[in-house]
Amino acid sequence: MTYYRKTYSSVNLAFLSLTFLLATPTAFGQVSPMEIKSPKLKTVEDKYLPQLESLHKAISTASFPFPFLLTRYVTSDPDRPGFDSRGLEFVNFQGQIVMKTSGIYRVAYDADRFTQNERAVRTFREVIVPVLRLIVQEFPSDIDCDAIGFEISYHARAPAKSFEYEGKEILVVVLSRADAFGLPNQTDDQGRQAILNRSSIYVNGKDFGLSLAGPKPLDLEALDRSAPDASQGSAQRAGSGSARPPASNPLPSEANLQPSTRMEAGGRASSGATTAPPSAAPPTVAPSIPPVDPKPAPTSADAERLQNQFQSQLDALSKEGAAKFHLADSAPPSFSIYHDKLILQLTLRNPQTFEKSSSSIYKRAAQSFDLFLAPELKALMPKIPGEADFDALDFSILNRLGIDRKSSEAIEFICPLKSVRLFVDDEITGQDLINQSVVLVNGVRIALNLQLVE
Repeated sequence: MTYYRKTYSSVNLAFLSLTFLLATPTAFGQVSPMEIKSPKLKTVEDKYLPQLESLHKAISTASFPFPFLLTRYVTSDPDRPGFDSRGLEFVNFQGQIVMKTSGIYRVAYDADRFTQNERAVRTFREVIVPVLRLIVQEFPSDIDCDAIGFEISYHARAPAKSFEYEGKEILVVVLSRADAFGLPNQTDDQGRQAILNRSSIYVNGKDFGLSLAGPKPLDLEALDRSAPDASQGSAQRAGSGSARPPASNPLPSEANLQPSTRMEAGGRASSGATTAPPSAAPPTVAPSIPPVDPKPAPTSADAERLQNQFQSQLDALSKEGAAKFHLADSAPPSFSIYHDKLILQLTLRNPQTFEKSSSSIYKRAAQSFDLFLAPELKALMPKIPGEADFDALDFSILNRLGIDRKSSEAIEFICPLKSVRLFVDDEITGQDLINQSVVLVNGVRIALNLQLVE
């Protein structure tokens, strides 16, 4: 079995994974309790701050088969200045207090040799299990939280004709407190599998039946993930009233876990990594975000500042947008960074269903824009915070492919804010807007000519 090492650049993947509330950078190497607004989170963060700092050091100095970097933003680029390595914190998640570990596993799996399940399993064995052992060493078994969560990103590489391309996947695992402290003591896969079967697991935001025994995931309908356990008492102490969220609820993405990675689709069924470009692509039109006046490159702190400043407006947009604009309620609007640009990310579910066998990624991208996104923009744009100073809008369109609910893809239109406003005012055409934008299909950039592929 072969892995591929790769130093990769930032890839903006739109997918639905775990949503965690974030704080601001601090000199501690960990989130400071002073930065946290929630009284409950502030109390628990303050209580366990020494253990968090000790765990951070232990993970940073531990040996993994490939480099593992703690980070608050799993789609951030470790090679860029301002990389935020504070990947440990207590967060609110659906009424629970969760101790979250998030990071980047710098490996690129061969998607032709490892299935999506096998890639997730190896990441579970090589990262999550060793980190769990460190957590058990640093924290008491009655730690004041309901669950232990992990959000790990990694890459999958697949060949396409004469070149190779990569896509990013994100594995999310949420274990009850009792299971998290019990799993490292399991000596065989049978015990570990029983724990995983009752835990919340997601790959690229989709509920996932992780199987330790084979190349294919388990049938989700055969799993019972609703049984209560020992974390119930902690949940009641925290005032949540439940031990864990039901696995059928997708973990929201973009508040932490991003505010970055949101992609519900993972590409082809065998790998889930990316969608291979067809042999004949439309003419290249060199889309890009136009340059703005020279100013310092924005950082994750700038994105967090905007998020905090306009959170009430974004909450109102999210509430109204679920019904009116098809905004995904599990991926609320959030500010983030893309190629040194401040962007506002919006995830929408396309009500249209596509037949994968009878359409191409280019045709689906064109129809997603012409028939879904473009008609929504006139009503949607007035709801965007008008006073927010950002560069572009990232519209992540989630398309369902066929009648299989598990088959889907994510198409992103990263459009300059000024260009979107010109389009809404009928001063430029849809093709003009596309030409000035970046279009990604499952994280792979494409050129798009609307008339050519319709």
